[in-house]
Amino acid sequence: MFMQRFGVCWLSLLLGFSAAAHALEPALVTIKTSRGVTLSFILIRPERPIATIVLFVGGHGALGLIDASTMKWGAGNFLVRTRDRYVEEGLAVAVVDAPSDKPQGMNADFRMSKENVEDVQSLVAHLKAGFGVPVWLAGTSMGTFSAAAAALPGGDVAGLVLTSTITRAAPEWTIAQSHPDGVASLALENIKVPTLVLSHRNDGCNLTPAADAEKLRQRLSHAPVVEIAALEGELPSKSGPCDAFAPHGFYGSEDKAVARITSFVTHNSPNQ
Repeated sequence: MFMQRFGVCWLSLLLGFSAAAHALEPALVTIKTSRGVTLSFILIRPERPIATIVLFVGGHGALGLIDASTMKWGAGNFLVRTRDRYVEEGLAVAVVDAPSDKPQGMNADFRMSKENVEDVQSLVAHLKAGFGVPVWLAGTSMGTFSAAAAALPGGDVAGLVLTSTITRAAPEWTIAQSHPDGVASLALENIKVPTLVLSHRNDGCNLTPAADAEKLRQRLSHAPVVEIAALEGELPSKSGPCDAFAPHGFYGSEDKAVARITSFVTHNSPNQ
């Protein structure tokens, strides 16, 4: 069972996402996951999606979604501010909030936890049943923990996109000893789906240096396709080096980033 809020009848979603499919308007959707919490997301889709891409923002990840276009936090995040562009290229998009039991946000420990993986699996199954197309996971910065961890078990995940990937744990994090290389410390050899690792050459964040991408490639040893890309070109930063409006957030190179992501997803989705 799942709930739809803000003016779209839940029954229409139960009958195959018909409201979103016909109106092609963003919708705020809330599902109940297998562990009993709720998970809300903004759903945007073209008439005939090629694939669905689930977007995991960085930071604490608690968007505080109010409706299909309004959130309390995170509107400037790279994946959030480019969400409509993926739809223009034929992808359905789900912009995911933190689960209901984490209203203040998620740290790296929770993003990698069994509980979070179960939540994402519920979401992936829901989206695949609704549209019948491959479902990809895409994370940026701290969101790469969520995306990579959920791709490890396989299941219905068709592919993975990691942007500005955390490859160096901050000393104050509780995972600093167990996961010193951040996402690269996960069992990435268990990922068996096409994977894109996208960085910006001038990313000044000390946790996500572009030079660490090769470390990720080596550990993605069983992924059938691994593509490493480092973009160039940006606007003068309007934020700190680890924030959204800097090379870390592909500020000024959004078009290149979206083009690389959508090309990889469409060319590596089944039946494409």
